[in-house]
Amino acid sequence: MVYGLLVTLFVIVCVLMVIVILLQASKGGGLVGSIGGVGGSGGILGARGAANLLQKMTIGLGIAYGVLCFLISLVGKTAVGIPESRTQEQIRQEQQVLPPVSDPGELQPAAPQEQPQPSQDDSAQ
Repeated sequence: MVYGLLVTLFVIVCVLMVIVILLQASKGGGLVGSIGGVGGSGGILGARGAANLLQKMTIGLGIAYGVLCFLISLVGKTAVGIPESRTQEQIRQEQQVLPPVSDPGELQPAAPQEQPQPSQDDSAQ
């Protein structure tokens, strides 16, 4: 539940951040010219007011982006249930398949195999 809410907020923040960044004035004027007007003073907020507001919104959305990334990483580890590695997953599966040993004395050590002794003919060569 919390994980889904955080991801939804994250997507909303990302979309808003893209919009706000595209509205900011670049060296060529950007899309802020359509809000601020051609001259800049006759628009909704004026050129200066729009630039300051968009900069503050970008900073706020950037901070929200970072905080949401951190929270999703914390909550996501437990919510999704992803194993830590393939090796650990394989070990868990093998432990489930193998029956538990109740008495370690039941296990018999393997008989030592005799190693062939080198013959004298081999050493003479």
